[in-house]
Amino acid sequence: MDALRAALDRIGFASAEHMTWKDYEKIMRSIEPLIGGGHTLRRFDYTHTAALQPGTVERLRNDYTIPLAYTEWGSPLQPTLICLGGIANSARRFDYLARALSRRYHVLCMDWAGRGRSGWLAEQSDYSFEANVAQVLALIRHKRLERVTLLGSSLGGSVAMRVAAEAPALVDRLILNDIGPFIPTERRRRRAESVARHYVFRHPAQLFHRTGAAQKNDGPVDDTVLLHNSFHQTRWCGENCGRVYRHDIRALQCYRDGAAQDHEQWDDWHRIGCQILLVHGMMSDALLDSTIDRMMGKPRVSVLHVPDVGHTPTLSDPLHIDMLDRWLDAPQAFPAQSTVGWSGAADRILFR
Repeated sequence: MDALRAALDRIGFASAEHMTWKDYEKIMRSIEPLIGGGHTLRRFDYTHTAALQPGTVERLRNDYTIPLAYTEWGSPLQPTLICLGGIANSARRFDYLARALSRRYHVLCMDWAGRGRSGWLAEQSDYSFEANVAQVLALIRHKRLERVTLLGSSLGGSVAMRVAAEAPALVDRLILNDIGPFIPTERRRRRAESVARHYVFRHPAQLFHRTGAAQKNDGPVDDTVLLHNSFHQTRWCGENCGRVYRHDIRALQCYRDGAAQDHEQWDDWHRIGCQILLVHGMMSDALLDSTIDRMMGKPRVSVLHVPDVGHTPTLSDPLHIDMLDRWLDAPQAFPAQSTVGWSGAADRILFR
């Protein structure tokens, strides 16, 4: 936060309403090396098979290849942790966590197809849950990994459960960030209505307002975290004379089309045999208390409760990262249930 204050002082900051995109870029150049420095952006060719193209007429179904992007942190000689984001997240959302854990782990954070810096799929219906599972398995094959720990936020956690259920030999441990085998329809529909739209931010203040409203339940995270996440989740679009979200809107519209019913994965859940850490945002409307109770009937499951936050804690707070590090070091010694607070109160200047 000190770096952000210094950057705001240098541009003579008066209010968010008077900030220009030029000012915004100056600020990001100041604070980004302090957060994202140390990673390498990589890509590999992912083949989207004809079997994963149900919405395409049969005569047009063919295997095709797109680049999938991921960030790499730490040494490949260390145990591998793969981080998988939510439906509209970019890989860079995990920078705080990845940077801290890269001292002891080889951390890979993937951009789903149609998000972040990955390529786009040919048809809206290609953005299926099964396609996401295939992308994770493709990354594991590409890196020639034998066993990994999967950390998944929201959609990423749902996909991680499916991978752990179908390929148990590949998954050593599982961290689920505020997601379980059941998500109620009302929550899915509300989220879909919010994200499946084309937003154009023609002034920084519009981006701050939208991000602040969307992340109102993110807990006491400060402006630096929100700036970092919103910067990597958007890009400049000359045609629209503003910043737009860095994703293919069809991917979000495909999610909306499937959000008319509950999401259930209890069959997957019962097949998972590895150690599991469940991170619970205590204000979450996606991970219900009844779901947690049912999940805890399974052995080798620990729950970490995080107060004052809703769905998917940002995992940027040092206390939260330390708890994940402790679990990774000795999951069998971790308590069945524990609660962790926050390092301090949120300091908000821009995102009010």
